[in-house]
Amino acid sequence: MDNISTLRRILGTCKTIAVVGLSPQWHRPSFFAAKYMQSHGYRIVPVNPVATEILGERSYPSVTAAAKALAEQGHKIDMVDCFRKSDDIPPLADEAIGIGARCLWMQIGVVNEAAAGKAIAAGLDVVMNRCVKIEHARLFGGLNWAGVNTKVISARRPQQLPY
Repeated sequence: MDNISTLRRILGTCKTIAVVGLSPQWHRPSFFAAKYMQSHGYRIVPVNPVATEILGERSYPSVTAAAKALAEQGHKIDMVDCFRKSDDIPPLADEAIGIGARCLWMQIGVVNEAAAGKAIAAGLDVVMNRCVKIEHARLFGGLNWAGVNTKVISARRPQQLPY
């Protein structure tokens, strides 16, 4: 279920993302990905039981607790983005199904076929082994966000170094 039109639809419609395993440390991949998505208009809901606040948002101990708090504010979690080991995914899939999320997203290196099958059977979109930040940048033109786009397309080495 990872074709371009599906990824585009998911990223275009899932605007509130619960990031499970979001680290408060700026150098961690989860922080970088969440900060990128936040800067591109997505609401990030941190799920980390040891942090109280990450990226200016209150952190919750579980997806279910986050969904309950957001429901009281009249909001809903659209996507559960998992920065956890593959073995940790089944209960997260159950929580995603339980809160009525539309998508279960497993980051690069995270694959759990059984949990994916259960989520798909419950009507969720499932993405495995992909980074939400990389896919958003690839599909919506954000590859220059971290200075990747040099605006030079060439296979030749520059004659003068830019420094």
